[in-house]
Amino acid sequence: MIAWIAIAVGVGWGGWFSQRYAWWRPTVDWSHPRVLMYHMVSESPPDGRYRGMRVSPQAFERQLAWLAGNGFHFATMAEVIAGDVPPRTVVITFDDGYEDNYRAAFPLLRKYGAKATLYLVADRHEGSDWSAKKKSHHNSGELTREPKLTDAQVSEMIESGVFELGAHTLTHENLSKLDADGKHREIADSKTWLESRFGVLVGSFAYPFGIRDQEDCEIVESSGFTNAVTTDPGIDAVPYADAFAIRRIKVSGKENLFAFRIRMRCGRRGLFK
Repeated sequence: MIAWIAIAVGVGWGGWFSQRYAWWRPTVDWSHPRVLMYHMVSESPPDGRYRGMRVSPQAFERQLAWLAGNGFHFATMAEVIAGDVPPRTVVITFDDGYEDNYRAAFPLLRKYGAKATLYLVADRHEGSDWSAKKKSHHNSGELTREPKLTDAQVSEMIESGVFELGAHTLTHENLSKLDADGKHREIADSKTWLESRFGVLVGSFAYPFGIRDQEDCEIVESSGFTNAVTTDPGIDAVPYADAFAIRRIKVSGKENLFAFRIRMRCGRRGLFK
């Protein structure tokens, strides 16, 4: 009887494990660059809503150490688009522009000889929680209170050669709620503003919340960007079939290093994520 119970428990646990991690997925060809999506590198407050968006500094360092120790080549989106990257290339991206990108992530990237692309919201110091522009009930004030990067910090990050600058609209608007003029202003003007303020070419764009339609993609391209990233999970081959809808691997603060390694191998973790 005990043996049958043990077998049943083992089968149940094995099924849960297989669904949660989907370890059986085939490995995506390592010649395809892995584009990782981060937001914050910080500890989550006890009552924090956005635990998935917060990767702790300790977890971030474990991930960088694993990448560096397993022969990964760190690149920016500009380098991937240029087409001169080797197999096992990884692109680290940060969305929004939180100050912990400077205080926590920047020193660790330097320590491991890594690079990153920062998708910066131009007007990032005012307004309600950005997440509320997608789901109104998310307006808790948590993201509003989260310190944002100063222009001086962004300049230092860019000048170091560690960070490439990308655009993430003027105000992190939900593009699906705007008319054509509003979309053009959020997309095209963000590129103009960032290039003028920081004196660098901004070639990559990130859609807020990953939400976009064909019109958005066309505006991004006509505004002079060479590529754009989404929040769609997965790994794309290069040269990209659609350089304005590049998939990324979400890195969650709720997951361990094993889940990170699964995502690096397959592009996603679990049966449905």
